[in-house]
Amino acid sequence: SESGSESGSESGSESDEQSSGDDATSNSCSDDENTKAKGFTDENSSWLKPKSNETTTTKKQQLLDSDESDDDANDDDSNSNSSASEDDDDLLEIEKESKLLDQQLLVEQEEAETELRRTIAKNTATFHLPTTIELTDEQDGTRVVPPSELRERIDEILTVLADFKNGREPNRSRCEYIAQLNSDMSELFGYLPELVEYFLTMFNPSETLEFLEASDSPRPLVIRTNTLKTRRKDLAASLLKRGVTLDPLANWSKVGLKITASPIPIGATPEYLSGQYMLQSAASFCPCLALNPTPGKEVVLDLSSAPGGKTSYLAQLMRNTGTIVANDLKPERQKATIANIHRLGVRNVITCCYDGRKLGKLWKNRFTKILLDAPCSGLGVISRDPSVKVQRTIQDIDRCSVLQKELLLSAIDSLNAKAKGGGIMVYSTCSVSVKENEEVVDYLLNNRDVKLLDPGLDFGKPGFTRYQQKRFHPSIAKTRRFYPHVHNMDGFYVAKILKLSDRRPSDAIVEDEEDTSKMVVDTEETKNKIEGEVDKDGEGDEKKKDKSTEIDWGKRVKKQLARQENNKRGGKRSSDAVTPGNEDRTVDRGERSKGDSSDKDERLSKKSKVANTPVFAKSNAKSKKKKSSNAKVNKPRRRKQELDAM
Repeated sequence: SESGSESGSESGSESDEQSSGDDATSNSCSDDENTKAKGFTDENSSWLKPKSNETTTTKKQQLLDSDESDDDANDDDSNSNSSASEDDDDLLEIEKESKLLDQQLLVEQEEAETELRRTIAKNTATFHLPTTIELTDEQDGTRVVPPSELRERIDEILTVLADFKNGREPNRSRCEYIAQLNSDMSELFGYLPELVEYFLTMFNPSETLEFLEASDSPRPLVIRTNTLKTRRKDLAASLLKRGVTLDPLANWSKVGLKITASPIPIGATPEYLSGQYMLQSAASFCPCLALNPTPGKEVVLDLSSAPGGKTSYLAQLMRNTGTIVANDLKPERQKATIANIHRLGVRNVITCCYDGRKLGKLWKNRFTKILLDAPCSGLGVISRDPSVKVQRTIQDIDRCSVLQKELLLSAIDSLNAKAKGGGIMVYSTCSVSVKENEEVVDYLLNNRDVKLLDPGLDFGKPGFTRYQQKRFHPSIAKTRRFYPHVHNMDGFYVAKILKLSDRRPSDAIVEDEEDTSKMVVDTEETKNKIEGEVDKDGEGDEKKKDKSTEIDWGKRVKKQLARQENNKRGGKRSSDAVTPGNEDRTVDRGERSKGDSSDKDERLSKKSKVANTPVFAKSNAKSKKKKSSNAKVNKPRRRKQELDAM
């Protein structure tokens, strides 16, 4: 009972305390509400009024409800994740992998669908060329086209040209698309429109774009090891110590090194100054490798040698033996050649300054091998000389081709076709134009007795055998072309030529004309002889018949006497005497003798042509003197004496 009374008293006291606390809080809240309802008592009470309790309570309630919903969502996510993780834990490894593969397939299917929609939209939408008004605005400068828009237009035109039948705009020809592509490319890359048009005739549109892009990017820096002073691996080791990163050039070169990065200038290292290497483009290795001079007593001509890169490489291949004549037109350019020759330690080179077009007459048949790196328009080295884009025109290319033809003919004339292992020359240019390459070589094949050889280079594209309406000799396919967008080298052309003889096709034509003229003269002479014989024999057929019926007894008596004398000497039988029975035989023999005499005359005329040569002139003079004392002259005298005696 005591414990129960105690617990009841404690609970009663606690309930009293709670009721007193609730009253206090209610009083405080009522006080706050009264103060808020009354308003503010400070200076701002005239314009500042408190907010109603309903709005505050609703906003608080919304915030509390949102927090609770977020908590519920998080709880749901956590529950789902936990359930998924529990499910994954229950799965085997193979099942897990299959589940991942299914997810990847779903992702790939979604990507494929989006790509399919994109391609469908791209192919179905036709590209519209700019109108004439837009083109005039672009040309006048009222509207400036950004490079990004030009590039997009070029790509769109290339896609249309790839499938022109389905992608072209109605009532638009292919020429209009090509013309727009030409103007856009020339505007984007900064070329003259005629140059881009020339490239479009050589390559297809997509390859033309690749060529123009590659011509704007720089070529890798290449050096050639001078094997007269060092080896390639020793040079590479010394340059690596200086922090230069390099790689071997290619499998076809044993002396080339490609520089990828260098903290120091490559043209000012101690190795360069001591002549251990030469700065030279990879494409300029090819003509020297095609010529391939051997150590010995060869006499080689470098017709256009400045600044001496190819000349020094030829001396390196010849191991400083033989003789190299380095010629160039301008003495100012030969200064660099002489400096490089001294720096590299070359001792078999003679420098000179002559016009290469006159060397064919000055030094005819002097050299065993010749290298002609002809001056050209430079359309293959635009990355090194961007001024070619604006300065070169089609007229300049035509002028260069004329000069190259003259130099090539002069070089062939100064080449010795009978030299041991010689008679070979290499023609090269740093241009990709057909007018300076295939047309020049085809002109040489038509004007000299030469043929083309395989240059021995495993890479490079074959030369053109046809260009637009022109057709070249099939052997021009043996020549080699190098492109910046294909081989990552300067644009270059190499042709290896073998001289067969000094004979020219024009000489053969002259000989044929002389032979035909001689044949005509001979036929006319024979006709005149026949007509003269007819006139001598008689004036007409009737007189001939009359003479044939008449018998000339005087002639018969003379013939009979002559035959009797011959019979006495045992020369002929007595049956040969003239009788009425064998008159016809004698006439036939006379006609045969006339035919034989005419044949003899023809033979003598042929022999006289041979005899008129200076070799047989002296021997024929002696033989003529001896023939003058033969018995043929004396026989008629004897016959006359016998006839007189009778």
